[in-house]
Amino acid sequence: MRLLVTGAAGFIGTNFVRYWTERHPADHVVALDALTYAGIRDNVDPAIPFAHLDIGDLPAVTALLKREQIDVIVNFAAESHNSLAVLDPRRFFQTNVMGTQHLLEAARQAGVKRFHHVSTCEVYGDLALDDPGAFTEESPYRPRTPYNASKAGADHAVRAYHETFGLPITITNCANNYGPYQFPEKVIPLFVTRALNGLPLPVYASSANRREWLHVDDHCSAIEAVLSKGRVGETYNVGSGVEVSVAELAAIVLDHFGLPGTLIETVPDRPGHDRRYLLDSSKLRTELGWRPSTEFESGIAATITWYTQNRSWWNGLLERTLVSESAWAASATRPS
Repeated sequence: MRLLVTGAAGFIGTNFVRYWTERHPADHVVALDALTYAGIRDNVDPAIPFAHLDIGDLPAVTALLKREQIDVIVNFAAESHNSLAVLDPRRFFQTNVMGTQHLLEAARQAGVKRFHHVSTCEVYGDLALDDPGAFTEESPYRPRTPYNASKAGADHAVRAYHETFGLPITITNCANNYGPYQFPEKVIPLFVTRALNGLPLPVYASSANRREWLHVDDHCSAIEAVLSKGRVGETYNVGSGVEVSVAELAAIVLDHFGLPGTLIETVPDRPGHDRRYLLDSSKLRTELGWRPSTEFESGIAATITWYTQNRSWWNGLLERTLVSESAWAASATRPS
């Protein structure tokens, strides 16, 4: 198989390239990334062909696909930080919607045999904290934030290219990922790096809001299952069933380091702050036999340890962080 992995220098893309090359050493993998602030070139093995490109560059991407004779695209490329999307929504729609459309067109022109698109649980909107249900693949799309809406738009474009042009596609909508190589703007590495530096952990006022947490390696194995056994044109939800609140995450990190709860700093809620996401992943489990293999307790402990042992990886990245999580009153309505 000859794969192009887009967003390969970001968190999930980095882990997927490592996962795939370890398990499929005979495959030809090409990494592509625009290397925006959260893309880190050194994440990708220098032995892997690397294209410093934006997925929105249709001529260049089409030429790359043809030159490398790519069979499969796995599309992780996206702006993904909800907080930044509040401050600069335009960049999210530009990359996540128009960039995806250009990538789809390049795939169509190059005759790619499978276009796998990686999406998010957040396209479905949110659930009440006491809602007994979960989102299925048939749940309506009700995005509430610019990031969510941009990913929903990308999903619709992917399906449209399948229905209109016959492009062979699959989509996975995943729960919140955690693990190594995640940019320190996201909540778990944010908490860990701040704890290591003796700084307060910013927790939104709605601290009981919950997320479903999936280890990045389990996400990678789910995509592997979809590529090998999934039905073309189908969407598969990827979830662990494990829900943890923001307040609980902060407590886990502080407890790990023996730090006091007084380091928790309450900050105003982000505009459009979703209450809760939970995916019904029974379709993936039943049809393809996938199961997550990482228990949350061991996975989160290993993740905290990774950041503790790899300060040299993240320390310089702190300067790249674009968002203060406590400035919403002044910035939420600022024109982009």
